[in-house]
Amino acid sequence: MTGADGRRPIVVGVDPDPSKRPALAWAADEADRRGAPLRLVHAQGVPTRGYRSGEVRPSWEEWNQALHGLGDQVLKEAVGFVESRRPTVQVSALLAEGEPAWVLREEARNATLVVVGSWHLSRRREMFTSASVALPLTAHAPCPVVVVPEPEHVTQQPAYFVVGVDGSPHSAAAVDAAFEEAALHGGLLRALYVWHPPLLGALDEDAAIHECRRVLSETVAGRTARFPDVELHHEVVRGHPVQVLTEASEHALGLVVGTRGHGGFTGLLLGSVSQGVLHHARCPVITVPV
Repeated sequence: MTGADGRRPIVVGVDPDPSKRPALAWAADEADRRGAPLRLVHAQGVPTRGYRSGEVRPSWEEWNQALHGLGDQVLKEAVGFVESRRPTVQVSALLAEGEPAWVLREEARNATLVVVGSWHLSRRREMFTSASVALPLTAHAPCPVVVVPEPEHVTQQPAYFVVGVDGSPHSAAAVDAAFEEAALHGGLLRALYVWHPPLLGALDEDAAIHECRRVLSETVAGRTARFPDVELHHEVVRGHPVQVLTEASEHALGLVVGTRGHGGFTGLLLGSVSQGVLHHARCPVITVPV
């Protein structure tokens, strides 16, 4: 669903716990910066123990009615939160039936961004619970997905974004998105090419590092002209990509990565850089598809 003027909305998944607001706050602030409408989505999957009470008898009709009532209340409180925080943002709300990841993926078809929260679940819990949203959504959404940590992290000044570069088309798309975010937030941009030495060692490490610098320079070339106000710092760092990017972005406004790189990541393959930083980063992670 687009806004009244045809603008694509920012979609945010609303958690039933009213204390978990960082993702909603991030989405509201981003909508305000972009002048975009904000669409709040609360999806009702299989009833969980969090919804159960002694006042509700366990028939499907009564469960469904109770869930709808609770869902309406969740969205009402979320709308109130956004209107109080960013009163000029155009807000709409959707109460949907279905697994949250599937509902949000459908909403992503007409969205500018999709924003969800993250509570740093273990990999096993993230992969095998029905409440899991971040991994399947980032793997298949056609638009960028922002995973915002809970609780909010501490940023440093001057404010900055970090983007991972590996020379693939996916990282080039991530660089475009990172420049846009840095410009919107008035922040610096750190573009990092992380060189991970092969298991048996490189025959010529200096040559390998030199090639990494060449690829990094070519990837960021031209973007500075389009975003002249963004101060760019780019460097090649030796190490494991997940560890380096996570550490570099600890106090950043956000970390931007492509959903796939040279590793040929498909589906939900564990060990990819994008999934690794989702599990370990303490700042918002923006994953960008091509």
